[in-house]
Amino acid sequence: MSPTRLEHRQLHAHLTQLRPGTAAAYEFTLVQSYLPGKPSLSLLVLAAADAFAPGCRKLVIVEATAANLLALGASLPTPEDFETLSHRWQSPVIDLQSPLGLTPVCIGKPWGQEIWFTGIEERGLSGVTDGRFTVPLAWVVAVVPVPLMTGQPGNPNLLKILDPLPEPVYGDLYFELHEEKREVYVVTHVDSHAWPDGRGAIRFGFDPRIRARYAGDDVFRQGYLQAVTEYREIRRQIDSLIDQLRERQGIPQNAPVSSEQSKLWMASVPARLRDVESKSREVMNQFTQLLPLAVGDVVQVPPLLPHSLQHGVRTVEFQSPVYERKILSFAQKVLTQTEWDTREAVELMTLDAPQPSALTTIEACAESGIVRERIADFDDFRVERLQLGPDAQWTKAREGTYALAMVVSGQICFNGIEIKPENAAFIPAACGDLNIENKANQAGAILLCRPRATK
Repeated sequence: MSPTRLEHRQLHAHLTQLRPGTAAAYEFTLVQSYLPGKPSLSLLVLAAADAFAPGCRKLVIVEATAANLLALGASLPTPEDFETLSHRWQSPVIDLQSPLGLTPVCIGKPWGQEIWFTGIEERGLSGVTDGRFTVPLAWVVAVVPVPLMTGQPGNPNLLKILDPLPEPVYGDLYFELHEEKREVYVVTHVDSHAWPDGRGAIRFGFDPRIRARYAGDDVFRQGYLQAVTEYREIRRQIDSLIDQLRERQGIPQNAPVSSEQSKLWMASVPARLRDVESKSREVMNQFTQLLPLAVGDVVQVPPLLPHSLQHGVRTVEFQSPVYERKILSFAQKVLTQTEWDTREAVELMTLDAPQPSALTTIEACAESGIVRERIADFDDFRVERLQLGPDAQWTKAREGTYALAMVVSGQICFNGIEIKPENAAFIPAACGDLNIENKANQAGAILLCRPRATK
């Protein structure tokens, strides 16, 4: 059979009107706006409604290649065909009324790696899995934005793990700020070799003692800008020397390399220049302050506040789904842009870091060990931490919008589907009540992110 070829709005209407107990096939053109030039990709979409309600419940999505169209056969598909075709195409069966497992993509960084669970970018696409096969999350968002993300335009919030190297300097993130993006970090691991007392750190704003030495904030900003500018010039000299080594070894100029390789290259830099770099970096960093962090700590990063997670501190991060930042400084070569944004960022940055505040307890039950805390409450999304005692369970009522769930610890099941620690699930808007159960004999924890309803 030839699948019905539809445009985006037509596809949504057809999926909504699918009769109970029936299935259909469609060909759909996806505009890949996350790639340069926004190339089109033809997708083959199989959709089925359950026997009791209209509208799409299950999906199989593959590229509409000649071979895949041929495998579809000459007759209309039935819901029973989905398993056969899913195996043939190596594509998951997606149930929009159940939690969807997320397959992460790892993005190499000079300081370590980011592990994206909802990434939809040229640099990497996260996936949706049924435990056997995986399909890009971007495809699912494009095909069924309403049952997946009712009322929420654009991409879902970005959920990722920041996994910096344990070495000082080499594992320290960019000192950067955001104008719009909101972020919240939850610390899940502190490397014991990097931080023997179990307390890591994040560079978080500026040291009020250093600030008090200046006649005013404008003078302080200029003093900091001068310190960074001097360090930047030294960094340019070192990066130029290392770029020559990259070229000789056939390593692309902007390719991430291991910390061992970076240290070997740095060791070849003249000792005098290395000494000047170290002292200049110390002068620059004296303007900033370090906020101690331990496992379980939560950090909300407000817009315009410069910050830099430090080496060996692993965190889960939820953030607004926008890519924008201004880099003030970095103790390595920045691979994603040629220049820093220091001068502009210094004019924008806020100097007052917020004081850590107590988390809001929403619900607590000593008998079951259930504790719900609100750990972030931004204009566009909220994040909660749910702690469950051994064998405890809690029901998340349907709210009409999607949610992202990251398991931190425990043996956690969502409607009977187990999600292991440091793995995540996408809870579709069409999903009903969600039963979350900890089957472990010790306490477990889950992070839940939900967008605020659009007005």
